[in-house]
Amino acid sequence: MSEHKTKLTWERKDSGFGYREYPRGHEWAFPRSGQTLRASAAPEYLGDADRADPEEAFTAALTSCHMLTFLAISSMSGFVVDSYEDEAIGHLRKADDGKPWLAKVEMHPKIEFSGDKIPSPEDIEKLHEKSHHECFLARSVKTEITWS
Repeated sequence: MSEHKTKLTWERKDSGFGYREYPRGHEWAFPRSGQTLRASAAPEYLGDADRADPEEAFTAALTSCHMLTFLAISSMSGFVVDSYEDEAIGHLRKADDGKPWLAKVEMHPKIEFSGDKIPSPEDIEKLHEKSHHECFLARSVKTEITWS
């Protein structure tokens, strides 16, 4: 159906390659848009706090996909969305084998509607449910995804 390309670039440069020595900073380039994002490991894993980390990006990607799907479904259902804001939280937890994984993403959307047809709380819940089941990324991961 479609391809989605990224380019990752990392260099050791003059640093050593011991576990605590090598730099975690790298770049994600997105050829279609021409944008580049500075990335790193999370500070807890010896990364740079002033760069996005993969766990943040994963959380943002899931939240973005959910929102975009929600907007499409709302539009097709005759609801007018004026704004959508979310302060999502990704939870890194230890799996049964003791290794960390992004086990849960909590979304906290705040949505403003206008127009003649305003969704009820039940309608909004159905829109979120349908968005969750149709979001390309949510369908691709085993991470628990919730909204409130």
